[in-house]
Amino acid sequence: MSSSAAVRAVRALLLLSALAYTAWVLEVVLSTGLDPVQTYVSELAAEDQPLGGLFRATDLVAGLAVLAGAGTALWRLERRPWSVAGWTALALFGLATAVDSRLPLSCTPTADPECAARETAGLVPATHTAHAISSSLAMLGAIGAVVLLTVAARRYGWWRPLARYGPWLVAAELLATVWSLGAIAAFEAGRGTWTLGAGQRSQILLIAVWLAVLAVSVGRSGRSAREKPVEKKVEKKGTEGRRS
Repeated sequence: MSSSAAVRAVRALLLLSALAYTAWVLEVVLSTGLDPVQTYVSELAAEDQPLGGLFRATDLVAGLAVLAGAGTALWRLERRPWSVAGWTALALFGLATAVDSRLPLSCTPTADPECAARETAGLVPATHTAHAISSSLAMLGAIGAVVLLTVAARRYGWWRPLARYGPWLVAAELLATVWSLGAIAAFEAGRGTWTLGAGQRSQILLIAVWLAVLAVSVGRSGRSAREKPVEKKVEKKGTEGRRS
């Protein structure tokens, strides 16, 4: 695979992942029966939900697309310490998201008190615990990638849109993460959901926006690199004309 082909592949895969990762916005037009302000996003994909199969499929596509994009970047794009760490973290996010889609919840604890009681008593399938682990790894990888690749963009002078807007997205993502973690802790302590769903959806939406910005940035840097040799050739020709 040539360098320009690799750039196009990474851009396309990242854009696909950003689109698939925001499939939950379909709940605005589809009747899911879940309150988006209070419930986990992952509850949309629970086994007892009528549209669970759809959301599990989109999560799988998002995870595999991110994993393939990060892997291609590590293989074919320029490698420096911050970018290697960032692409590796992004690959972890993709892998964990794909695994997460195969470990759905059996019911919806924030919407169904009986499900919450069974979960507290340890009477739910082991996939609930496995899902919590894979979700945590996915978010850890995502936040790591958001921070590390944004630092790489600014440190190495790469990916101009990401270098410009990345720090704002990092700050917003960290705030949304604190909001989500606080709400989850409150729910697990039996103190309500504290708009858990809104916090988590903000967190996920920001990751998708960041993925889209990264995709655009990688694509633009690839075009700039392809244009440089042409500019040099024109400049050389002009110089020869002056000498004659």
